[in-house]
Amino acid sequence: MIPVLEIGGTHVTAALVDPRDGRVTSRTRKPLDADGDAEDILGRVRDCADGLSVPPGARWGVALPGPFDYARGIALFKGVGKFDALYGMDVRAALLDGLRQRPGDVVFLNDAHAFLTGEWSAGSVRGHRRAVGITLGTGIGSAFLADGRICDNGPGVPPEGRMDLTEIDGRPLEDTVSRRAILARYGDTTADVHDIAGRARAEEERARRALDNAFTALGTVLGPRLLAFGATALVVGGSMARSWDLVAPALSTGLVTGGWTPDDPRADARRTRAMKPAGPAGDAALVGAARAAVA
Repeated sequence: MIPVLEIGGTHVTAALVDPRDGRVTSRTRKPLDADGDAEDILGRVRDCADGLSVPPGARWGVALPGPFDYARGIALFKGVGKFDALYGMDVRAALLDGLRQRPGDVVFLNDAHAFLTGEWSAGSVRGHRRAVGITLGTGIGSAFLADGRICDNGPGVPPEGRMDLTEIDGRPLEDTVSRRAILARYGDTTADVHDIAGRARAEEERARRALDNAFTALGTVLGPRLLAFGATALVVGGSMARSWDLVAPALSTGLVTGGWTPDDPRADARRTRAMKPAGPAGDAALVGAARAAVA
């Protein structure tokens, strides 16, 4: 079993993972304040990790968002709305020296890459040779995978494999599709995205329109890239994907406009363009981090 950490903008999760079959045990999840100071953030991460029973010298896998120097373990967060206090810090050294059971090594992986790798190896897009993963939360995470390997270039792949570096109507994509963009479009400072989702389900037109506009726009810019990449599957994760009943119709409409038509999920025929939400257990990034640690 491989010890892993998944560090997000609102929580940190520690677990033991079998990378062969994706089995996850001893899971511990703690809230995390991405706006806190460095010691508070790292202290919460260490506290979560120390809850695992791990022998000294183990190799850990850690999935976390960018910007981050994954090879060296250096935080590069600056002006991205989270973890700014960690900018320039050697997170690898902080974990190697700070965990109760000293690791032998720590391997870092982009959280969207970890998510897609986990969904491909043991999740909802298993068996697809070419797949794309999108995570929807504070911003947009993305990964393009071919034959089990993450791609950062090639037909359809955005710069560095990052959809957040692309534009729509001359503006950064995250100005249209992100938590802050949806809140701005909705126009109620007391509401968060989950509140807007609830109001959309209650048939409030303003809420439905705010969500539909964002996810349709995402599909419109993503569709041509899926087509050029030759993707046979798109898997969507992140906190917003929990509202799949609201995300899927608008996203599908945009994908069709962009030239990539998802198959009807009710069809009996073999699906060649599958659009799916993340697995219900939410373990994909943990599995991906474990696979990176043993690579």
